[in-house]
Amino acid sequence: MFNESNAPFAKTLGIRMIFASKSRLEAELDVTPERCTIPASLHGGAIMAFADNLGGCGAFLNMPEGFMTATVESKTNFLRPIPVGTTARAVTTPVNLGKTLQVWKTDIFREDGKLAAVVTQTQILTPLQS
Repeated sequence: MFNESNAPFAKTLGIRMIFASKSRLEAELDVTPERCTIPASLHGGAIMAFADNLGGCGAFLNMPEGFMTATVESKTNFLRPIPVGTTARAVTTPVNLGKTLQVWKTDIFREDGKLAAVVTQTQILTPLQS
């Protein structure tokens, strides 16, 4: 299962997992000044890292034992800024769960419920090397 020990970067970013299953993940990220660009909105790289962590977690929850996952492609559509002092909420769902490639979509919402970004990413599943 997903936890801080197998996703230390998520902890560093301040991601709070709200719900995690094989078919849906939900998480929150506080928009603090340290995560912002000028003028005071969540940095695009922070948005991408937020989504990447959730897509990777989804792949982790769906991969066979003895495998690892890595992002091999990611595309982000930025639709509107997420202001400082608010909380971003992400919902991640699988688009395709193949044996070696998985595609995940993350919708990131502002606190007012408006869609702020859409991230689609591809995760590869490979056997762990001994």
